[in-house]
Amino acid sequence: MNGDTEDGRFLRLSVDVLVEVRDLEALRSAAVAEIRKPEAGLSDEERQEQIGLVNSDETGAAALQWLVDPEHVLGLVGHVAAVEPREAMLGVEPSAGTLEEGEEDEPGDEQHDHDGYAF
Repeated sequence: MNGDTEDGRFLRLSVDVLVEVRDLEALRSAAVAEIRKPEAGLSDEERQEQIGLVNSDETGAAALQWLVDPEHVLGLVGHVAAVEPREAMLGVEPSAGTLEEGEEDEPGDEQHDHDGYAF
């Protein structure tokens, strides 16, 4: 695929993954360790804010967002020679424990961008 967007065709790949948080404190600790890394690119104020968000979130969603590697998300199609991964957006939200459609989503809501991060 060349750099000319007029010739390219774009497809949105939607993937839902359901995870069970088995140890919220371990999840939070791992996320806080990521936030504290210099590579996170956060100021001291931003770092404290993010740590506060992770520690106050009873669902673990804020922590999990810090732990999903964007390269892994793009890697879902990285091995397909006919496509070029462009960007990924991640949203993590609480679930009732099933991937059945319509449970919490509104009709036509195919983009899960609830406080997600663009990579």
